[in-house]
Amino acid sequence: MAGISLTTAVPVPTPLPSDRLRGLLDRLDGPRARLAVALVAGHGVRPLEVARFRLDDLDLIRRTLWIRRGDDHRHTLYLDALTLDLLAAWLQERRRKWPTSPNPHLFITSQSAHHPAQPPLSYCGLRASFDQTGTLPKQLWSDRVLGEAKHTTDPVHLVRVFGIHPHTAVRYVHAAHPDRALAKIR
Repeated sequence: MAGISLTTAVPVPTPLPSDRLRGLLDRLDGPRARLAVALVAGHGVRPLEVARFRLDDLDLIRRTLWIRRGDDHRHTLYLDALTLDLLAAWLQERRRKWPTSPNPHLFITSQSAHHPAQPPLSYCGLRASFDQTGTLPKQLWSDRVLGEAKHTTDPVHLVRVFGIHPHTAVRYVHAAHPDRALAKIR
């Protein structure tokens, strides 16, 4: 038995059906939910990164949002017109509901707005936005990465854009282009 080796099947990423994505933002109630889902589904930002955005990560003049990846690395996310509109709606709602909130995070709730520890949005708070879509945040993120992989065969591009591990990037490229097998990364 010691000489027997078993292989484990690695699940291949699959796209979400287009009918589940069509009108996704229209089904959401509230600007916070729309912005959070747009960042994950449209820009491929990881759900945990969305919850941790800070107000000072946002630069409206340059139309950018910084994604903090590690202590010393920031990835710049360039915002399109739709995302800017969703962002403006959320910031207006945030100022209307909690005008004196000291919490430095972009996404806050009534529980975190004046909390002394100034916590970021919890995963449960973020997940409530995605529950309205009937889709998990990970599924939307995976669909976005797979969509980008269909436009390129370069896993380094996926690593740079989404901040994923090279093995994960190769897996997505293989799923998007099964006819073009890449060499294994050692």
